[in-house]
Amino acid sequence: MTASRRSRWARSWNLRPSLLAKLAELVFFPSFCRLCGRLLEKTGERLVCRSCLEQLLPERSGCCPSCGLFIPAAGKPNLCASCLQAPPPFSCQRSAGRYEGVLRDLIILFKYKKCEGLGRPLARYAWEALAAEKKLWEGLEAVIPVPLHRRRLKERGFNQAAVLAHLLGRRAGVPAVEGRLVRVKNIPPQTGLDGGARKANVAGAFGLRRAQDIVGRKILLVDDVYTTGSTIDECCRLLKRAGAGDIRVLTLARAQV
Repeated sequence: MTASRRSRWARSWNLRPSLLAKLAELVFFPSFCRLCGRLLEKTGERLVCRSCLEQLLPERSGCCPSCGLFIPAAGKPNLCASCLQAPPPFSCQRSAGRYEGVLRDLIILFKYKKCEGLGRPLARYAWEALAAEKKLWEGLEAVIPVPLHRRRLKERGFNQAAVLAHLLGRRAGVPAVEGRLVRVKNIPPQTGLDGGARKANVAGAFGLRRAQDIVGRKILLVDDVYTTGSTIDECCRLLKRAGAGDIRVLTLARAQV
């Protein structure tokens, strides 16, 4: 056997354990995409197949430079009617995409079906969509997730906003800070409520601990979905009253209501 043939044979033999392990996994413990049902056979596929993840596309239409409402791009961005009437309690809000299609399905899996592993591809999607938004990242000092009440956290097993905050903070080189903004009331879910009911529902739902840690700091508040903004507004007003220097907001998706 020539030296080159021996080298090729050795390389193929070194690959065999991993190939055999993958084959055994497919035969004895097959996994299927939680969205489309396709067999997860490609290296690195977990929970959702690569084809479904590739359907995650960032929203490229224009948006309100303040609240991030998606609006058709027409020259220089203009404030939406709501922000002209009453500026929000944050300097800017940006969402990676619309709360529809595959993005909506993935968020539901991530949030309600104990699929914490989807946090990584969703955070990567948000970063790739919004990394160029300088207003979000310049001078940033802390990333803070919208908190869950301890009872909800026990039921769910993790806070989806905290998972995203830590992953995005790592990419931005900024620490994610938990335990300062806390949820003090275990309110009913916001789903199905209109804007007024949502606002009343979250009133007094949050509190602060060690508020001195956020005084003067530039903060990025992170959540999964922005709907009417009631939850985000309540958190931001609390942070502002405590002396936060500047508050920006990032969400995975924006629900157009």
